[in-house]
Amino acid sequence: MADAVFLAISVLTIGSAIASLEVRSMIYGSISLMVTLAGVAGFFLLLDAPFVAMFQISVYVGSIAVLILFTVMLVRRELLFHKIEDPRRRYAGIGLMIVIMLGIGTIIIGSGIKSMEVDAPSVDFKEIGKDFLTYYSPALVVMGLILASAVIGALTLARREDVTNEQRTD
Repeated sequence: MADAVFLAISVLTIGSAIASLEVRSMIYGSISLMVTLAGVAGFFLLLDAPFVAMFQISVYVGSIAVLILFTVMLVRRELLFHKIEDPRRRYAGIGLMIVIMLGIGTIIIGSGIKSMEVDAPSVDFKEIGKDFLTYYSPALVVMGLILASAVIGALTLARREDVTNEQRTD
């Protein structure tokens, strides 16, 4: 059963990652990025790490991906990047991907991951949550303020563009 769930999450995550790169619409690309990040959270759930999975969903899917989506919607330009059709670039990208994957595979195989101990003590999730709410709370507040200021900046830039367009038509 776990293998079937892993396979389903893998197909969903890899498929949505490819879609986020290949889709021409920035909004659909942002939505598929959210699905990719949610798939990563599904992997954490399979690894029996629900705290990390919920943190993944709240921070990445809930904050950063939504911030990207708001920015794309506020800019209101359908084609931010012009796609250059050149088959040599595609083959170069595939070749680079193969080289990187072979390098990562060599590192993982040579790392001695099979000789790791599994009898480590379990992690107390309540202690991690308590640390987040006490010791790391200033960092979380600063991160929230940075995200809020980014949204406010995007709204300001979108408003400036509207004002300059209205002044030019008059």
